[in-house]
Amino acid sequence: MRAYNHIHCNVDEITVTCGTTEGMIASELALLDRGDEVVIFEPFYENYGPDAILSGAKCRYVKLREPDFRIEEETLKKAFNRKTKAVIINTPHNPTGRVLSSQELGLVRDLCQDYDSYAITDEIYEHILYDAHKHLSIGSLSGMEDRTITISGFSKTYSVTGWRVGYVVAPKPLTSAIRKVHDFLTVCAPTPLQEACTVALQLPESYYEHLRENYRKGREILVESLKNAGFGVFKPEGAYYVWTTTNSTGFRDDRKLALHLITKIGVGGVPGSSFFHNPSNGRLRFRFSFSKKPETIHRAIKRLEKFSPGHPVPHSNRGFPHRLAVTANL
Repeated sequence: MRAYNHIHCNVDEITVTCGTTEGMIASELALLDRGDEVVIFEPFYENYGPDAILSGAKCRYVKLREPDFRIEEETLKKAFNRKTKAVIINTPHNPTGRVLSSQELGLVRDLCQDYDSYAITDEIYEHILYDAHKHLSIGSLSGMEDRTITISGFSKTYSVTGWRVGYVVAPKPLTSAIRKVHDFLTVCAPTPLQEACTVALQLPESYYEHLRENYRKGREILVESLKNAGFGVFKPEGAYYVWTTTNSTGFRDDRKLALHLITKIGVGGVPGSSFFHNPSNGRLRFRFSFSKKPETIHRAIKRLEKFSPGHPVPHSNRGFPHRLAVTANL
């Protein structure tokens, strides 16, 4: 935390959790009370809103500005008020792959100070960056030391998504509350996996360079393939997702498109409606992932060549799940 995130903390300010998903709900349950409000940037990773609602808080959604997914200053200012207890940040961002700038994080910092609010930040993709983008933790900014909950984990950086080991870093009074909630949720993350994670933390810088380069190659070929298939593409600055628009594909429903891609093309993805509090806002959006071996990505690209934009095949939605696993059938 000190070397990479520039956050100075002690061991009694770190809580090991069963992944960042548990870290997020533990943090929100510990911090939020009924009647509080939480600012959430949209599109958002699916659990942010439900976690706030389960904690008794009200969500205030702020859309990131398309097509570059930047934070609009005036829009964000309007979302903050005296009831705002926290703002949830995710950088690099899932699903768009956007990396928030120092200016944007500075704006959030200023608002948190003005309204005595907290920042809860999900930084699980912090090591997966492209094109000279740098990761900046809002908890490292002056004035945010005592009002930031930083959440990260091992699953993405070390390619062990099934292990579910994460951690929450917060000032000691907040950590005390988070640990109480964590204890009643899951007690602890599996000890053997925690031991393995301490070994991972000792890997040299070359590991992270290799990781970024492998994902960069996957990003390049998948982005180009999706463009050729008729998707509008936002080239990710970080993480390993490609966020797309589907206006030119002929599909007006993201779930029907997902079903078509899986059953007819053999490529899976996540419907865009999964990332909006109002699903209709995501009907023309779709997320793909390139967190696969090169040979798997090449197979997907070969299959995408069979996709004919503008000529959708109708399917029934009956019994169709809201969320699909990424790269299904590959």
